[in-house]
Amino acid sequence: MNAKKIMGIVVLLVLTSSAALAQRFAYVDSEYILKHIPEYLAAQKQLDALSVQWQEEVDNRFAEIEKLYKAYQEEQVLLSEEMRRKREDEIVLKEQEAREFQRQKFGFEGDLFQERTKLIQPIQDRVAQAIQTIATDQSLDIILDKGSEVTFLYANPKLDKSNDVITRLGYKPDPSLAEN
Repeated sequence: MNAKKIMGIVVLLVLTSSAALAQRFAYVDSEYILKHIPEYLAAQKQLDALSVQWQEEVDNRFAEIEKLYKAYQEEQVLLSEEMRRKREDEIVLKEQEAREFQRQKFGFEGDLFQERTKLIQPIQDRVAQAIQTIATDQSLDIILDKGSEVTFLYANPKLDKSNDVITRLGYKPDPSLAEN
């Protein structure tokens, strides 16, 4: 390599590292923020109640299938071949219906997922908009979420903008809701 190429690489490295140092970072704790939003807490309660209700219905359906199966086992020797097949088909059909109901309620993009999206998405959009506004107002380049999969080995509390987001959303920060 000639001296010009080496000097060019050194200048490029210096510019790149100084640009990286000039970036401004901050973080928020989305779980802490959401605990301050009454609509979120109400939506979460509603989703939990739906989940419990649907799970009870799933459990009842499988309990009914279990009863049918036990009755079938007890009466099996007394039944004709045709009656056995009919009862077996009935049990299999009820089990398929129960599994389909369970999938419709709890499966990927099932009723619970759709209800969660309908109730929670507008709240998450408001939080995201508040975060974006704070990032713009405070000239921040990157805002990370402490509550997500990002691992924080150390985070300077001065960089935490969660309370700013809560205030921007029109609520009063409550430090007792923070997880330590």
